[in-house]
Amino acid sequence: MITRIASQILAENLSYFPITGIIGPRQVGKTTLAKSLLTQVGKPFLWLDLELESDVQKLAEAETYLRYHQDKWVVIDEIQRLPRLFPLLRALVDEHRKAGRFMILGSASPHILRESSESLAGRIAYTELCPFSLSEIEGDISMEKHWLRGGFPEALLVEKETIVWRWLDNFLSTFLERDLRLLGYEIAPQSMRKALQMLASIHGNLLNVSEISRSMGISTTTLNRYLDVLEGSFLIARLPPYFANIGKRLVKSPKFYVRDSGILHTLLGIHSYEQLLDNRILGASWEGYVIEQIRRISFEGWQFFFYRTQTGAEADLLLQSSKGNLYLIEIKFSMMANISKGFFQSAEDLMPKQKYVIVAKGELYPRADGTIVCNLSDFLKEIFPALD
Repeated sequence: MITRIASQILAENLSYFPITGIIGPRQVGKTTLAKSLLTQVGKPFLWLDLELESDVQKLAEAETYLRYHQDKWVVIDEIQRLPRLFPLLRALVDEHRKAGRFMILGSASPHILRESSESLAGRIAYTELCPFSLSEIEGDISMEKHWLRGGFPEALLVEKETIVWRWLDNFLSTFLERDLRLLGYEIAPQSMRKALQMLASIHGNLLNVSEISRSMGISTTTLNRYLDVLEGSFLIARLPPYFANIGKRLVKSPKFYVRDSGILHTLLGIHSYEQLLDNRILGASWEGYVIEQIRRISFEGWQFFFYRTQTGAEADLLLQSSKGNLYLIEIKFSMMANISKGFFQSAEDLMPKQKYVIVAKGELYPRADGTIVCNLSDFLKEIFPALD
């Protein structure tokens, strides 16, 4: 499935750009989406899956082969396996530029596929396809189940609980043992898994690269390379701090999150909702989950930050709209939790258009200080779509 906003952007891209890219982690439905779109368009297409050796062989003389099929919409799945194709696609598009010549599917972001970002600039538009979001499954699957298992379809929809965690662990193993190598990174799987598990333990906290690299016995350069690869493979996110000329000493390190909550819980050995409620990671897990769900419905041009000063002002999330408006957000699992003094100090510093506290469950209501308290579902469905 794909969100309404992403679907609209994808449709616009298909009608204008000669190359359309659908990127995202493995097993989220990129192939299913592409085939569905092509069926709707009705144009003849050629499908090449680079996980099949027979299809790779067809591209031994790629220029001749692709020229022969220039009347079709050519789809190349798992493009990261054959990066030498990017300069050729650029040349073919420049010879005959029209919308819908090629569609490429990949499990790595353009900045990881450097040849893509360099060769196809101005000729391609990417759409990121993510695991199921809460907005897509609400009404069919409970928020608690989605938060615990994450959004990968194979993990979310299976009935047997033991299969969920086996599938997620196998997903990680495949990424570490095979996908990294195919992307050209010679990183020992054991080292990367160790790094991932250590990083999962600081989910929702400041990312201190020097401290983590020392505890792992690796250089900061190596750890930064790991982080770039993990982010470019859609497994983690770094939330940048907000900088403003307000005369305050601001924290400069980003915050770290594992994007899919099911992957996070797998790395931490949390396999039931009861375990999650009793775990010290509960608040941080909820915070990351909320931020990721808001990202999934975010408008084009919006930016995500957190805010923290050296003197204690702090906000979990700061949204900046494409118009420059600021929205300050505190994320609490329970409605009974106290709103921090640092949140109100942040509001005094930034003067946001509106303040929100997002909780798991409870009725929407305004506080006397103007802050609106609401549950995540109401924020996603009613409040965020109305922001500007």
